[in-house]
Amino acid sequence: MEAYLDIETTGLSRQYHKITVVGIHLCSDDGPRFIQLVGMEITGDSVLEALNGVSIIYTYNGKRFDLPFMHSQLGISLTDLFEHHDLMYDCWRNNLYGGFKAVERQLGIPRQLKEVDGYQAVRLWWRYVDTFDLDALNTLLEYNKEDVLNLKVLKERLL
Repeated sequence: MEAYLDIETTGLSRQYHKITVVGIHLCSDDGPRFIQLVGMEITGDSVLEALNGVSIIYTYNGKRFDLPFMHSQLGISLTDLFEHHDLMYDCWRNNLYGGFKAVERQLGIPRQLKEVDGYQAVRLWWRYVDTFDLDALNTLLEYNKEDVLNLKVLKERLL
């Protein structure tokens, strides 16, 4: 079984910021499943439970950001437990540079939430936390889901 994984955080520092959302798209012979862990649901155990049966994890810039962030925050080294394939390096080999959204645009991969980026994702989280704005949380979750599902589209275009 393969998994596509992306996290949202409150910032870029593993020491000072927290993971807010973990999105995982599981693809197996039984069909696809999508899992999101939010806020206090995010623990090392809950992530490992969600990844049970996975043989390979696909990310974009996960080698430098997502997986080290998760190791620092949750105490789990996904690279020790699973094969990991960072699609960013495949993009570079195909002269596709920039963040994930820039690569999506270059390849014509559609996105519904064009106005949301990583900075907006942080702001959406704090709107939810500070004012219990469920619309902000739902937008953040939809943004994360779009990122995760588009990882599979990216892989299919590249590999």
